[in-house]
Amino acid sequence: LCCECGQFHLLLDNHLYNFQDEVDDELICHICLQPLLQPMDTPCGHTYCFKCLENFMQEYNFCPMDRKKLSFQQCHKSSLLVRNLLDKLIVFCPFKAECQQTMQRCELEAHLQNRCPGFKKYKSELQRKKNPVPKGKEDPLTKVETSTPKDPEVPSGGPSLVAESSSAAVVSLGTAEPGLVNPAFEETEEGENLPQRTSLVAETNTIEIHREDPEEELGIRIVGGKDTPLGNIVVQEVLQDSVIAADGRIAPGDHILEVNGVNISSVTHCQAVSFLRHPGPVLHLMVLQEKGFSNKAAQQDSTSATNREVIHVTLIKRDRSEPLGIKLIRKTDEAGIFILDLLEGGLAAKNGKLSRNDRVLSINGQDLRQGTPEAAAQIIQTTESRVNFVVLRQPGVQLSDPVEDGSTSNSSSSSNGGSPVHHRRRLDQNHYRRKSNYQKGYASHEKTVAIKKEPKESLGITIGGGRDNKNKLPIYVTSVQPIGCLFRDGRIKRGDVLLSINGIDLTHLNYYEAVSALKSNAASHSVVLKALEILSSNSMEPSLDIKEQGFSWSPLWITWLGLPSYLHCCQDIVLTKGNLESWGFSIVGGFEESKGNQPFFIKTIVPGTPAFRDRKLKCGDEIVAVNGVPAIGMSNSELIPMLKEQRNKVTLTVVSWPGSLV
Repeated sequence: LCCECGQFHLLLDNHLYNFQDEVDDELICHICLQPLLQPMDTPCGHTYCFKCLENFMQEYNFCPMDRKKLSFQQCHKSSLLVRNLLDKLIVFCPFKAECQQTMQRCELEAHLQNRCPGFKKYKSELQRKKNPVPKGKEDPLTKVETSTPKDPEVPSGGPSLVAESSSAAVVSLGTAEPGLVNPAFEETEEGENLPQRTSLVAETNTIEIHREDPEEELGIRIVGGKDTPLGNIVVQEVLQDSVIAADGRIAPGDHILEVNGVNISSVTHCQAVSFLRHPGPVLHLMVLQEKGFSNKAAQQDSTSATNREVIHVTLIKRDRSEPLGIKLIRKTDEAGIFILDLLEGGLAAKNGKLSRNDRVLSINGQDLRQGTPEAAAQIIQTTESRVNFVVLRQPGVQLSDPVEDGSTSNSSSSSNGGSPVHHRRRLDQNHYRRKSNYQKGYASHEKTVAIKKEPKESLGITIGGGRDNKNKLPIYVTSVQPIGCLFRDGRIKRGDVLLSINGIDLTHLNYYEAVSALKSNAASHSVVLKALEILSSNSMEPSLDIKEQGFSWSPLWITWLGLPSYLHCCQDIVLTKGNLESWGFSIVGGFEESKGNQPFFIKTIVPGTPAFRDRKLKCGDEIVAVNGVPAIGMSNSELIPMLKEQRNKVTLTVVSWPGSLV
């Protein structure tokens, strides 16, 4: 039962509502023929539900109404007026036997959670049953959780990570997200015979946070989001004396999966910040927490008893050459082939029915129980249209270290390959500058502001940052006060990075030097300011510029990614380890043909490893160079062997931006 609409439907399907009145045809989706949900406009002037259009575009490349050529990326969210009209449609409570109330569609969820006697009765009955098995459903051990996590902006990319929220589920971080490659899973050299092999495990836990002041900051900094290579939302830092610090259960490196039942594993960074900043006395967080390495042998007994599920999945290609976006591998300790990764934006990822770590039993009727990744890729590549998979799914199974061969249905190299590392020019050790900057969703615009003013009139701004800051940030504007010449002029805005004043460079100054320079030059009759404005190129993204009550303002982590490289201040972090240790961090990003050059980001840091003990490396840090060799332009398959070659010591040159404060 969906906790948002109060009705039964599949996880990836639209919510269901009982409308009081007939809805105007202009507000109907012409795919599902129901009132629009999360409406999306096409360039040709038609409007459909987000999920309906997304599912349709997986198989076709034209508009359903006029059949004009169309891609999903060309579509955009409908206007606020249309969305408000839809939210105000009157619906019946779905529990008619106990509740006859009507309300606006947008109010139904709150009604169900707080006021509906029918839904309260339903939940009470569930609690009285220890292991409810609805008629016709699978055994609870083999099915995903049916209490659908709501996802108002982006449909969930797959099943929930846990089977029951009341108990911790063990999952593997070795195959967590697209692009994730983990140097923690290092192959041992020939002749080395470790007594026991280990694997990285984590637990999902639901944590309840109580706040005396509903608007008090949680006190954590977060990085990531689906609009960045990190994918998930990751805790970068827990501030001292904060609500989260006092609770003590959330730590840096934890992945936040849900906020008050809302699935945020596939939302943008700004959307996640908005969810986490929402005020309330009680906050329910589902988090994925790494537990370090554990003995594989000790886990085999528990996993072998877990019920398995056979799943049939059909993917439809437009033509023979279309890739599915699946990476396949062999395991070192089990026969057959397994899904290592689903490439973001690929056919399989959009379909959402295949999962990482599924064992492929057959493709198009051809038995692959003892097959190889190459054989599977050959079958897929020679298939004209329908590719029928039969896979075996075992919840909570650990993915072993892959052997050094792999295959993928779109012929891109596996991130576990051993491609040779090309020799590159070493960076100047005095100052690191990248040849290009990552500006997905954000771009910078330089502006010059010349103002005539009275000598005693103040600029009227407050600033933050400075190169003495622990993140070595440039100077930026934290507020423009309603008194002062800059407020009257209107061109300098909160969040602007200040480059110079009257020709004096501000980019290398610490905070107090910058304050002194601004005050001394403000005494003149004219002021010329050069500043950098960070602009969002995504008009659909919710604005977080307005100060939320109770939250001190600071730039979002994702906006720092739009800064040009000459404003980056890098630092060297030296890690050392023993012969049998791994470095203990995972990375995402790197060059991909479909996306071009992307920076490498630190995604996870494993407890108990050299990277964890050093305490300097943080999730969200960007790797600029390894031992002085620039990482820009490298792929995963180039950088990973370079890291593995470093036996006992490695120098990482990183840029560290502070996470968004929530």
